[in-house]
Amino acid sequence: MEFKIETISYLNENGEVNKGYKKTISDELLLKAYKIMQQTKRIDERMVTLQRQSVVNFAMPSRGEEASTVVSAAALKPQDWHFYQYREQGAIFMKGFTIQEFCDHMLLNINDTSKGRQMSNHFGKKELNAVTVSSTLGTQIPQAAGCAYAQKLRNEDAITMCYFAEGAASEGDFHAGLNMAAVTKSPVIFYCRNNHYQISTSNKNQFAGDGIAPRGIGYGIKTYRIDAMDAFAIYDTVQEAREYCRAGNGPVLIEAMAYRMGPHSTADDPSAYRTDEEVAKWAKKCPIERVKKYLIKNKLWSEKQDSELLEALAIEIEKCIDIAKKTPKPGIDSMFNEVYSDIPWNLQEQYEFLQEFKKEESN
Repeated sequence: MEFKIETISYLNENGEVNKGYKKTISDELLLKAYKIMQQTKRIDERMVTLQRQSVVNFAMPSRGEEASTVVSAAALKPQDWHFYQYREQGAIFMKGFTIQEFCDHMLLNINDTSKGRQMSNHFGKKELNAVTVSSTLGTQIPQAAGCAYAQKLRNEDAITMCYFAEGAASEGDFHAGLNMAAVTKSPVIFYCRNNHYQISTSNKNQFAGDGIAPRGIGYGIKTYRIDAMDAFAIYDTVQEAREYCRAGNGPVLIEAMAYRMGPHSTADDPSAYRTDEEVAKWAKKCPIERVKKYLIKNKLWSEKQDSELLEALAIEIEKCIDIAKKTPKPGIDSMFNEVYSDIPWNLQEQYEFLQEFKKEESN
């Protein structure tokens, strides 16, 4: 039996909305999201360059998915929790993570929120309710379900947003997390970024069904599929999903259909598994350009302002990179400090040995 889930879309490639559509995002918030999308793109470009120069050890650009992450975060509240996969830098920027904090993290200096214990591109910040990225795929999904269940038990005015990509939906954690959230009716949005490729494996070689959305229906979860190159579709759907969760109706699954324009990471060569023609076709659907065209058509922005924004971003990013470069790396003592509230005896022995070794070296 053929089963098809339609894709919600309002804003086309020319920056025009469907007839009769009335946007719910304010002009001010839309403009803020646009600026952060541009910021995300420019930072991604610089981090890739810095990785090639051996300044940064690893980077995962999000070109093509800037709206998917930035605008989805814009539809949430500050008290909501975020669980990331690894390509959601736009979301944490929208949540309040600064350019300087991101550069400090990527260069793993003493101001990095993880104190250099994570590899680059594994951002997070406790004060923002932004849970640190974990390299292991899918682990954040049951964790997010548990966080949302705690929010429900405490009757908090907050929900949990769980980001992951379609490849992670092949992990067992996906099924465990969705089932738990559905049964407990916990307020969590499972936001699946379907960008068509799981590193070098295309969707057609990953699963035979109609994407990820039908799996949500199978678990009894309210499900949407959206055009994630369309900022309006993203905002309206996530906002509606949040209200649904806060009303006590349980979780929501959103399959956000986008396209990864760049490599999976700086360790990937996408030319080995896809054509330039395919990438060029998707480049015409650029989410940033769609919003820019809409803003200019509606006299909310101008080319002059856009040039000034890009120039200001370039200056600020370079300034933050320079500061991050000059900031010292964490000392070797950081391997032991702020990991455990009480250092276990075996690590205490190692720590004391290290201190003796350092004394001998200094002598």
